[in-house]
Amino acid sequence: MADGNRFFPAPRLILAALMAGALAGAVAVYVSESRSGNNAPAQAAVGDSKDDVACAAKSDRAKKVAASATGEVAALLPADPPQSLKSLAFNGPDGKPMTLADHTGKTVLLNLWATWCAPCRAEMPALDALQKEKGSDAFQVVAVNVDAGDDVKPKKFLADTGVATLGYYRDSTMALFNDLKTRGLALGLPVTMLIDGEGCLIAHMNGPAEWSGPDARRLVEAALKPESL
Repeated sequence: MADGNRFFPAPRLILAALMAGALAGAVAVYVSESRSGNNAPAQAAVGDSKDDVACAAKSDRAKKVAASATGEVAALLPADPPQSLKSLAFNGPDGKPMTLADHTGKTVLLNLWATWCAPCRAEMPALDALQKEKGSDAFQVVAVNVDAGDDVKPKKFLADTGVATLGYYRDSTMALFNDLKTRGLALGLPVTMLIDGEGCLIAHMNGPAEWSGPDARRLVEAALKPESL
């Protein structure tokens, strides 16, 4: 990230948790000095749907992929157990409602961000760079803006930070964040999840990371390897 060091200086523990009020009971924004992000709370119990049962069987796969998360992305934790996220809902670039199931067949790095999230200002250009380099029919970065209100501020934010490759995904209701919070996956923003082509959560993290560096690229390559390898 061009100006990432402004948000990730010397190795230390979490510097602060800033509170942004009025949005569904206030959402915490996390700033990490160690580039290590913030561990999410224990995940909620996984359901017994057919999709959840199938995803839960991928526990070894989740651990193997998460073991590839080193260096700048070392805060990524294996899903324990993996669960289906197919039902996560937001609006697509065309403004129409969609779910994560619409990305079936692709490994997805799902990120939630907002204009008032200071670490997001450094992280979004890095996610943009990762999409530009690694985006394909097999992999996509899906960055979902969760600002309340209209599209003016989020689109200006993207223009101001030079983001040009990422698709514009939106949820102005906070329903997506609250869904992830209920599942025990979201403490605040940014929050990022690695999801396989069948909609199964493989790994997740709270807090920012350097997504444009070699560590992130190696993680994506590990996630794209066939499960038998």
